[in-house]
Amino acid sequence: MGGRPTSRYDLGRRELAELLDGQPGYRLDQLWQGLYRDLVDLEQMTTLPAELRRELAEVLPAALSLDTRSVGDNGQTVKWLWKLAGGALIETVLMHYEERSTVCVSTQVGCAMACGFCATGQMGFDRHLSTGEIVEQVVRAQLDAGERRVSNVVFMGMGEPLANYDRTWAAVERIHGDLGLSARHLTISTVGLVPGIRRLAGESLPVNLAVSLHAADDELRDELVPINRRWPLAELAEACSEHISKTGRRLSFEWALIHDTNDRPIDAERLAAYARPLGAHINLIPLNPTPGWPTRGSSPDRVRDFADELRSQGANVTVRRTRGTEIDAACRQLRADRVASPVASPVRRKTPA
Repeated sequence: MGGRPTSRYDLGRRELAELLDGQPGYRLDQLWQGLYRDLVDLEQMTTLPAELRRELAEVLPAALSLDTRSVGDNGQTVKWLWKLAGGALIETVLMHYEERSTVCVSTQVGCAMACGFCATGQMGFDRHLSTGEIVEQVVRAQLDAGERRVSNVVFMGMGEPLANYDRTWAAVERIHGDLGLSARHLTISTVGLVPGIRRLAGESLPVNLAVSLHAADDELRDELVPINRRWPLAELAEACSEHISKTGRRLSFEWALIHDTNDRPIDAERLAAYARPLGAHINLIPLNPTPGWPTRGSSPDRVRDFADELRSQGANVTVRRTRGTEIDAACRQLRADRVASPVASPVRRKTPA
């Protein structure tokens, strides 16, 4: 834990049992019920004796302390800025749709992947989150949602989930096993850490995989997503194919459309050719503004034309709705309100349009 206090959602059932050593056996069930079903603070678990509640509250503090809560999209999007032990800040976003409610959780404070168009990438890396710090984001989102059940969790917030693999996967198991969400409603996003994708393919829970692709040729992707220099597109495709064959889950490619950078017909042609053999679904979204990135997102007409070109090439594509832009809660905007490290525009390469 690196000196950080153990929080209440850091411990699994076995560790909680050890903590309750000397108590009647049923106390474990009462504590577990309060944490994972009733979702209440320890002080509110009236099935436990008052003295035990006080003792547990001291050794199992909450991991997240509210700094700011922002609401957008007429109440349908909520963003929290949480303060962690030691003062670090992370963000969580809850998005309500007619048919579901999805929470987007962070897995790191900052990010080391250095994607210049992403606000989190602009701030650099601080530290990994613990399992409890990840799980508690889901719990706090469900408490805010009230009667609307959080049905989906996407690991697409601050940080690269597969760079914090062990804690992220422990959180997946806790969210699935203790909070009761189906594996098919859990999605892990990555910029393309090939060893992590291969490891994910061998896990017992077949979660969904989303790859932040953004370019389908190595020259441009080296620039937009620097980890591509370590694991280029051919290796990434092999790892994705392995994940598909072992889990049976459909792969998704995330593509932030950047004006005159990756939104041209040749980019659509390359993307379709890369996605088709994998049966991947492509999610398009115009690049959301961040203070440190000088290039704007594609226009609505350019987005439509790009999607039409992909469909004409036989690719499966969805143009995603932009949510939370006015509260800096949209994709690649997290921490944008407090980060403004300038990044150079991508080089315009002379490629046929």
